[in-house]
Amino acid sequence: MNRIPERKRIRLDEYDYSQKGAYFITICAKDRHNLFGEISVGATVPGRPHGSHIELAEAGKCIENAITYYNANMSEAIFDKYVIMPNHIHAIVLLISTEAGDRGRSPLQYVVRNLKAYVTKQIGFSPWQKSFHDHIIRSEDDYNRICKYIDDNPILWSEDCYYPKN
Repeated sequence: MNRIPERKRIRLDEYDYSQKGAYFITICAKDRHNLFGEISVGATVPGRPHGSHIELAEAGKCIENAITYYNANMSEAIFDKYVIMPNHIHAIVLLISTEAGDRGRSPLQYVVRNLKAYVTKQIGFSPWQKSFHDHIIRSEDDYNRICKYIDDNPILWSEDCYYPKN
């Protein structure tokens, strides 16, 4: 009889994810397909770091709309900083409510599930890889390092671990 492989736990066992705080998350597109947009490096676009420009596809626009809506209408969390890359997104999520999400999920899982569900419904299929990566931001230095990483991510796209290799 074939045993079903056990899924690797990716959450920190001893950490209470229902705490208020700052979290750095990465959510990937299924099979890392470039579904969210394209990056033009060297383009001069005001407000974009280092002259990089991200041309969002429809799925990327849906992600941006969902984040904008979430920040304007929801009280449990704020997407403090984010970047939508061709096949993943990075964001700093500030949890400002300690109420548990639905079905026993942590508030962070609830926020990510809502974002994924909204985008899935808008585009008519799920573009998402299962789960997401998170990092608990523990200090101001950590926060500043992650902000710089988010800002620099588009210009360093070709060096990114999510960059599709030929």
